Amino acid sequence: MRILVTNDDGIKAEGIKQLVSALKSLGEIYVIAPESEKSACGHGITVHHPIKVKKIYFSQDIEAWSVSGTPADCVKLGITTLLKVKPDIVVSGINKGPNLGTDVLYSGTVSGAIEGILHGIPAMAISLNSFSSEDFTGAKIVAQKLCQEMLNKNLAPDTLLNVNVPAISDKEIKGFKVTKLGERKYINNFEHRTDPRGNDYYWLAGQVVPPDKEDEDLDVVAISNNYVSVTPIHFDLTNYRIMKQIKEWGVEKMGI
Repeated sequence: MRILVTNDDGIKAEGIKQLVSALKSLGEIYVIAPESEKSACGHGITVHHPIKVKKIYFSQDIEAWSVSGTPADCVKLGITTLLKVKPDIVVSGINKGPNLGTDVLYSGTVSGAIEGILHGIPAMAISLNSFSSEDFTGAKIVAQKLCQEMLNKNLAPDTLLNVNVPAISDKEIKGFKVTKLGERKYINNFEHRTDPRGNDYYWLAGQVVPPDKEDEDLDVVAISNNYVSVTPIHFDLTNYRIMKQIKEWGVEKMGI
C-alpha cells in the first residue's frame, strides 16, 4: 500500500511527523510537503516562478521531498513526477488547528487532499482542534483507523474525508460522527498599523463565532460536543437545484 503524505504546516511540523508515525504500519509512506508553513493558502498552485524541490532525510526507510510551493503543488508534483508509482491514498495533516465548515475553502490542508481526488486518488485531510496542543495521540489513532477503513472499503476516488479531532485525551473522545459542513463565522478584525516608512498595512485577526445551530450532523457542532467529525467532500461545486431556474430565465435562448 502506497500512501502520499503532505500538509500545510511545513515538512518540519510535528503534526506530519506524528501522522507518518501513525500510518507507517499500513504500507509505504512518501512525504512531499512544503518547505515552510503555507496555512490558509487554499488551492493555490505555483505558475509564475519555479518550484524548488529538495530530497531530504525525514526518517529511516521513508522517501521525502521538501517543496517551495503549496500543498496542491506537492501532491501534483508527487503524483505526476516524483513518485514512480501512483499512490493508493493521499493523507494531508495532521494540521494544527481545525478545518471546519466553510474554512475548507481557505485550507491548504484540505486542498492537498483535494489535489489527490482531482487525480482520481481517495484522500483524507485530518486536523486537530487546537492551535497550541502538542498532544496528537487521539489524532494519530483516528488517522490510522480511518485510513485503514478507506483502503479496505475502497472509498470513491472522487471523495475526500475531512476529519477534525477534538484536542482532548483519546479516552475523552466520545466517538465518531459522519457530518456535513457547517458555517464557520468570524468577527473579522483588521488591525491597522503603520510600518517604519509610514506605509499603512493591515493584520487580519478573526474571532470565531459559536455555531447558532445545534444540528448534530454539522461538523462544527460535532467537534464542540467532543466527537470526531468525518465529513465526505467532493469538488463538484455545481448548484444542480438552481440549474432549472437559470434555464427558465431563457438564458440558453439569449443572443450574443
